[in-house]
Amino acid sequence: MIPTIELNDGNRLPAIGLGTYPMNDDEARSAVLSAIDVGYRLIDTAARYGNETGVGRAVADTDVDRGDLFIATKLPGSDHGYESTLASFEESRRRLGLDYVDLYLIHWPLPRIDKYVDSFKAMIKLRDDGLVRSIGVSNFTDEQLRHLIRETGARPSVNQIELHPAFNQAGMRAVDAGMDIVTQAWSPLGRGKPVLSHPLVRGIADAHSVSPAQVVLRWEVQLGVVPIPKSGDPDRQRSNLAVFDFTLDDEQMRVMSGLETGRIGGDPDEHEEF
Repeated sequence: MIPTIELNDGNRLPAIGLGTYPMNDDEARSAVLSAIDVGYRLIDTAARYGNETGVGRAVADTDVDRGDLFIATKLPGSDHGYESTLASFEESRRRLGLDYVDLYLIHWPLPRIDKYVDSFKAMIKLRDDGLVRSIGVSNFTDEQLRHLIRETGARPSVNQIELHPAFNQAGMRAVDAGMDIVTQAWSPLGRGKPVLSHPLVRGIADAHSVSPAQVVLRWEVQLGVVPIPKSGDPDRQRSNLAVFDFTLDDEQMRVMSGLETGRIGGDPDEHEEF
């Protein structure tokens, strides 16, 4: 059984989930079905990933009750704005084939466009209408979060950000925690960074008789972060999930937090995806 974390809206988020970028529909259906079978309950997708239909097919095909699953998707940058957010959500919901979505996120803030406040107001309506259980953001900075909360009077339940040992986001983690917002980690294993091959990570893995990936995911879980590693391989999915039966000590946590080399993705103040 995967532990859960209580969100600021009272809903509970599984402490680890499955990422689906950059899978196509067929890959996503297969990966999500196997992930659910080995025990995952949180599945993360996005309109921009182009695989919501595949995720939805897996949800329809599994024997696990819909109420036991936590399905998250994201608003693309091309659809920022109040009415366009409502319309975009309906398209996502149609592709997913769901009556409701558990978590809906603004994928990137796009501050130059400056419509994320209007989008979040639309998401509040979706939540109030029962079409979304929880609402949140992705890749938001301290300033953007504060502006959003000030303008809408509502707090996101989640801020999904790039986070891994090479970019541990200590500052944003503290900001999120101070606002009672749960931090999720995309690219939690540091895709493109030599994290899993790092001698210090391998040494900790050997000490616990686990894999380097399990060490990284355990480090994130102990930080209170919710990682969403992507894998379509059932054995790797199972391994990534097996991080709740060992604990890193304080020194090992310090070592893992000292591998900083910088981000993989774009700066939220400048990066744009449509």
